[in-house]
Amino acid sequence: MSGKMQLVKFSRVFLCLVVFRDLWPTYSDALAVSQGKLLRPTLITTVSDANLVYEFLLRGLVIDEDDNVGMQDEEMASMVKGRVFLNLINDDIPKTVPAMEELLVLIEEEEQSFEQDHFQTLILGIIYSAYQAREKKEESQQQAWTGVLGRLANATLVQLRKS
Repeated sequence: MSGKMQLVKFSRVFLCLVVFRDLWPTYSDALAVSQGKLLRPTLITTVSDANLVYEFLLRGLVIDEDDNVGMQDEEMASMVKGRVFLNLINDDIPKTVPAMEELLVLIEEEEQSFEQDHFQTLILGIIYSAYQAREKKEESQQQAWTGVLGRLANATLVQLRKS
């Protein structure tokens, strides 16, 4: 099986887990809006959202020299969910191995379950790390990103078991 197909299947499993994880509180969102608080956009709230993100991954992502993520399919990138996906992955995900490891330390030390934003960051971090591990030419960089990817996947499974 090719590396791209393994990446896509791996991502699909985690996206499905996200959809069935009870992390999308509707009452607290309504309360936050009624109190005038700004909410960060939520990428995946339904199975069709997860399928759409899966389509983003199937059609391909690219990482430019500035570590910004883009979509190969311009039509999908122009969709509302496409723009939300790119905004979240480019603005909220650490772009270096040390920064990602710092995030992982914070995640692994948390005793309580994640909030929606934290879990979303985990999933997007998995996607970004998987692409970086595949794209890097130097073996040491590939190993570093693969290590981060494994820790992110483990943290995700730990949080799923807690819920």
